[in-house]
Amino acid sequence: MCRFVESVQLKDGVFKRLDLHQERLSKAMKDCYPKAKVIDLMSVLMRTSFPAEGSYKCRVVYDSEIREIEFKPYVKREIHSLKLVETQMESVTYKKEDRSLLNAAFALRGDCDDVIMVKDGLLTDTSFTNIALFDGLHWITPLVPLIYGVNRTQLVREGLLTEKDINSADLVNFKRVSLFNAMNEFGSIELDILSIRH
Repeated sequence: MCRFVESVQLKDGVFKRLDLHQERLSKAMKDCYPKAKVIDLMSVLMRTSFPAEGSYKCRVVYDSEIREIEFKPYVKREIHSLKLVETQMESVTYKKEDRSLLNAAFALRGDCDDVIMVKDGLLTDTSFTNIALFDGLHWITPLVPLIYGVNRTQLVREGLLTEKDINSADLVNFKRVSLFNAMNEFGSIELDILSIRH
């Protein structure tokens, strides 16, 4: 069976969006390991020796039980350009440990810093973040991302993002693109739409 990952932001001793990570973990376990007791992420993390200061990525690997927990100082990636690449990856509600398909897409970036994967003509995600595009009035995020990130879930629930299909041919109607995930807050990586190359 699959192994899954939750990448939790640890900022100055506080775990961010832990309720949403728990929600996604619970769904993965109920779908794939229905006989196993659902892991209580908060309880598990509170028993670890985690750093009290600084910004860290807490990577939790699990299947029917916790397999690995590691803390790494987080350094934000510099992204200045994005390349559109085709993918046939299936959308998943949880985050799998196996990144081989994402890595294969990333390898097609050419001289760009990352990729935006396009499935059936529609924008999805970069190799490591969800995306949203600004049309001058609203921030729109793809209706069907490849991975339903916890930050995306929160932003949609709060009404800050609108879910909608975005055709790659419609990029001319947008001004900005924002890249975000559990470690990168919305607005922390934002590019002009012209930074996206076909």
